[in-house]
Amino acid sequence: MAAPRIGRTIRRLRTERGEAQMALAVRLGISASYLNLIEHDQRGVTAALLIKLSEALGADLATLSGHQERLMEAGLREVLADPLLGLETVPEDEVETLAGSAPNAGRAMLALYRAWRVAREDASGISLPTGRRLLLPTEEVRDIFHDRANHFPSLEEAAERVGARLGAAPSEMNHAIAARLRGEHGIVVQVGPMEQSHRRYDAATRRLHLSDSLPRESRGFQMAFHLMLLEAREAVESIIAQAAPSTTEAAALLRVGLLNYAAGALLLPYAPYLAQARALRHDMEALAARFGVSFEQACHRLSTLQREGARGLPFFFLRLDPAGNVGKRFSAAGFPFARYGGSCPRWIVHGAFATPGMMRVQLAALPDGATFLCFARTVQGAPAKWGEPPPIHVVAMGCDIGRAAEVVYADGLDLEKAVVGIGLSCRLCDREDCRSRAFPPLEHRLAVDPLEESAAPYRFAPKPGAKAMRRA
Repeated sequence: MAAPRIGRTIRRLRTERGEAQMALAVRLGISASYLNLIEHDQRGVTAALLIKLSEALGADLATLSGHQERLMEAGLREVLADPLLGLETVPEDEVETLAGSAPNAGRAMLALYRAWRVAREDASGISLPTGRRLLLPTEEVRDIFHDRANHFPSLEEAAERVGARLGAAPSEMNHAIAARLRGEHGIVVQVGPMEQSHRRYDAATRRLHLSDSLPRESRGFQMAFHLMLLEAREAVESIIAQAAPSTTEAAALLRVGLLNYAAGALLLPYAPYLAQARALRHDMEALAARFGVSFEQACHRLSTLQREGARGLPFFFLRLDPAGNVGKRFSAAGFPFARYGGSCPRWIVHGAFATPGMMRVQLAALPDGATFLCFARTVQGAPAKWGEPPPIHVVAMGCDIGRAAEVVYADGLDLEKAVVGIGLSCRLCDREDCRSRAFPPLEHRLAVDPLEESAAPYRFAPKPGAKAMRRA
């Protein structure tokens, strides 16, 4: 796997801080011409210089890895591949230059493309049965979380203040939260049958009703959510005001998402959780048991450990249903999720549905050579009644293969040979010999021969002038 090029990241961080190239070179003890070569990825960076850069730019090594630029590149490739734009093939170096040298322009292009897709779909008659125009508040909220690296320091601080008042060990947290709701806010928690809801607050009787179908860890999360609704309101509303969502629906979704974040931060305090995650080498089932939370809660919290100076291992996080619909996603590891269309059928997240409750592990290599240690497992909810299928999802996480030694799921794997080549999505993947392909890539012309049937579903001609594809 090729080493990541960090020159463009260094240039972006330097310009964001308004520092001249000469001034930074002096602080690093190198010449301005040498720094210029580094910023254009024409010179490598030694470990000693990398540490100096981290200190001088006020950025940790995870930030210097360039994963933000790689995510933007993936998004720009997806946009530029849309055949309705009528563009010729855009060279890879142009995409890389745009992401590295003009990130604000790149973000503006992605935002305009998203708005155009919504307008295009609406103009094409894709709307709700009521005739109301189809908006995408979920995408807007997802972008707000992504732009903040899925980390909100003010919510972490609020959760730590509430946690200090509770003063409870993980095994006593549910009782402590219920006691504070009653003692501080006069709210009684009542568990019983509920047909349509998991949680409902009755302001008239000051009762917080929880469904008896919820397992213990989910009841704890619901109580934590309501407590943070009362005690972290100022921090939540401040973030919403800064983000300025475009619709009331997006604002409401953002509020719920932030309160979910705050509840997770209360149940899984930052420093203790990070310490235990490292000690257990990110064994998620053991970590969930140690803190008395669900597997999904433990995984989701791990994706938020992005505090400056105390970052956790950068993971991507994903939850999807059997139809491939993504309910949650975040990538601190630089994994380039496709925003539109499905994901690769060869990816372990789809195979996990075949083995309910079993952890599945895969070394997944993207066409550009980036390789990730991925692990996935199903989680199952309670059915509403007998005869109805229970809701089932797959929760998946992963990190760069360079950090695999820090994860227990890499034990026993041959990191050189046990690699499966996957694509971002079929329409963006150039792998010619894939037998799992659902449809051909957008930027290629089909090569159809009636005298021969190939093993792969489609044959296609390479793009003119395209770079040779890396193969895992």
